[in-house]
Amino acid sequence: MKVAIFGRFYNETTSASVETLFNYLVKKDADAYIETEFYNLINNESHSIKNFEFFKTFDTLNTSFDLLVSVGGDGTILRAITFVKDLGIPIIGINTGRLGFLATIQVNGIESAIQDIVDGKYKISERSLLSIETTPENNNVASLNFALNEIAVSRKNTTSMITVETHLDGEFLTSYWSDGLIVSTPTGSTGYSLSCGGPVITPGTNSFVLTPIAPHNLSARPLIIPDSTEIQLKVNGREENHLVSLDSRIATLDNGTLIKIKKADFKIKMIDLLNESFLVTLRKKLLWGEDKRN
Repeated sequence: MKVAIFGRFYNETTSASVETLFNYLVKKDADAYIETEFYNLINNESHSIKNFEFFKTFDTLNTSFDLLVSVGGDGTILRAITFVKDLGIPIIGINTGRLGFLATIQVNGIESAIQDIVDGKYKISERSLLSIETTPENNNVASLNFALNEIAVSRKNTTSMITVETHLDGEFLTSYWSDGLIVSTPTGSTGYSLSCGGPVITPGTNSFVLTPIAPHNLSARPLIIPDSTEIQLKVNGREENHLVSLDSRIATLDNGTLIKIKKADFKIKMIDLLNESFLVTLRKKLLWGEDKRN
């Protein structure tokens, strides 16, 4: 089994998970590769990883990899997809963050989870992504023009509202007077969109949701749309620029830039262990429907 390992931090929170994972991969004779910056981060700290110097590194991935293991929180998985892109490499996350909605493996379950994967005891959950184009083209956006959770436009360098002129499949919807607008996938519906009042959408649903950020009109509510819809946005405001974010990556756009958002032409494969599911995670992490009568 050829495994890629990606992480962003090596500290008190992550060290136990990292060492448990690596030592078990050595035990299973896995062909393991560590992302170069993560390797250097670990190598500069004291650790008890067996034969660490023999681990190989990667800067880019190819289809020869069977699996990518992300060590961190959900944000680390969102960074990991920039390596996986459209290669179809399944991803699983070890949670060393806070909520861990995508990264579901806990420290005490690492060895059993890896063994289950080796034994083929898992399911694949395919997750839709968003893609973006801008006119005029922005190089920071064009280089990695996709997002797993959401694409959002928001104000920059001002406390004033912006207006987000919004068209769906070429038809005018509205101009949101707000701090911004989130276009979320089902995967991202439990993230930023949820905190702004958006609905939870199960991962297999063929929908996106438009969620305004602090709208200044009571009629502006989250709107669920088919994921076949092409969304066009144009932002105006008192400042000359605004922000666009693709998951955790941010770029600055000039006001008036035409932003086209649609479903990406590839999906990300997430590994679900047989004792885990979206509904189990919903109950555990968001305390869904928690009621002492249950």
